[in-house]
Amino acid sequence: MTCHKGKRLRVVVWLKAPATGCDLRRGVFAAGERFEISEVGAAGKSGVAFKATPLLLARKKGDDVGLAGAVRRLWSGQSWEAQAQRRSVALPALLQPYGAVNRALPKSSPAALRRFAETPVARRAINVIKDRIASLDWQVRLKRSVRPEDVENLEEKLGALRRALEEPNASDSFRSLLEQVLEDALVGGFGAIEMELTGDQTQPFRLWAVDGATIEINPKWDGEPGSARFAQRTGLVGESGQVMLADDELMYLRMNPRTHTPFGLGPLEVAFETINSFLAAHRYAGRLASNAVVPYALWMGETTPEQQDRMLRWWQDEMEGTGRVPILSTEQQPQVLRFAAGTDADLRLSWQEFLIRMVANAFGLPPMVLGLEQDVNQSTADAQSNELFRSAVVPLARLLCEHVTRDLFAKRLGWREFEFVFNELEAPNELEMVEIQTQLLAAGVLTVNEVRAMRGLAPLVAAATP
Repeated sequence: MTCHKGKRLRVVVWLKAPATGCDLRRGVFAAGERFEISEVGAAGKSGVAFKATPLLLARKKGDDVGLAGAVRRLWSGQSWEAQAQRRSVALPALLQPYGAVNRALPKSSPAALRRFAETPVARRAINVIKDRIASLDWQVRLKRSVRPEDVENLEEKLGALRRALEEPNASDSFRSLLEQVLEDALVGGFGAIEMELTGDQTQPFRLWAVDGATIEINPKWDGEPGSARFAQRTGLVGESGQVMLADDELMYLRMNPRTHTPFGLGPLEVAFETINSFLAAHRYAGRLASNAVVPYALWMGETTPEQQDRMLRWWQDEMEGTGRVPILSTEQQPQVLRFAAGTDADLRLSWQEFLIRMVANAFGLPPMVLGLEQDVNQSTADAQSNELFRSAVVPLARLLCEHVTRDLFAKRLGWREFEFVFNELEAPNELEMVEIQTQLLAAGVLTVNEVRAMRGLAPLVAAATP
């Protein structure tokens, strides 16, 4: 490969030198190493093979790290500054030859997921988790490592944060906002909230729930909060068809994050095939029960069709629905034929019950919550209620708290000393929480003001504290 002097190229140099290395403008590199070079002033020398290959990941403009940066610094005499840089490839499954590397990836099957979310069993499972989290009491407080005297205008900032969360936008309350986001997170693992600054110190931000199914993720995001990481497909034509959003402009909740995909995995996705099987069995049982016929018939022996029609009209006109005793006069006694009666086994109720248990497992719920109460008694009901709270409610609630603290308070506002917490995550019921706090207070582990802070109450004045 040749290069004319003064031309600016973007190539990758692959040294095919012996194991002892190769000298290149005061830099010695081992055989097999790859590095990027931005300017080439002359034709390639013999012994060094130039191979132009596409770069796998985009880099931020002006980035001067890695082997390419090392070459430029060696040529210019600059000193190396230690920086923590990732060497592994993010989401390597997206860089396979059969896929487009540079295209943002849409979330698959959102319409089918949302249609299944409207079925009775799935809706019950979603509402149990969503309503429990949305109804929890919450507060904004200082982090444990921050002292109140180190924060300027502490009370004003706390009041501004709570006011902005209670009224996130013109049409939503905080609960209605949470319900929309939690719905998307449970259905497809793609809860999303747009965050915008207002410039008003009394209400510093606005929040809007975003349809997570329309969000596409850039697999080549460079890790900077201000660079574009998300794009929303609006369905319009032209420039308005795609809205670019930076990392610090969108809060994206991923349930069950994985390394091979940028998307989350919602509980409804896990139970997708199970719910499909349940709906098929439910429809079959419904048709069987709705189209049931009378389980007996009347055998009239050797009669002509005209006699059968006359008998049928007489029965419908004179006997059916009147309550009178029918009187028959025939040469042969009519016989009543009885068919086998339908049972619960014909409705496949045991199979439907098994599928409901599988749906409950996908959501982390005890089967009792979805209506299976045959094996529930007083001794096991409390244990299953605690299991519901700790396995289904607490993980998603803590995930939401971490995103609000990190994405909204720290990234968007720059107020890293505050955190968002739910007050009732330590115990599944109020009585148990009061008992725990009373024991900690009696043992001297906590003070009165610390207990009040856990419950979201203002501290007592020093004179009133025992």
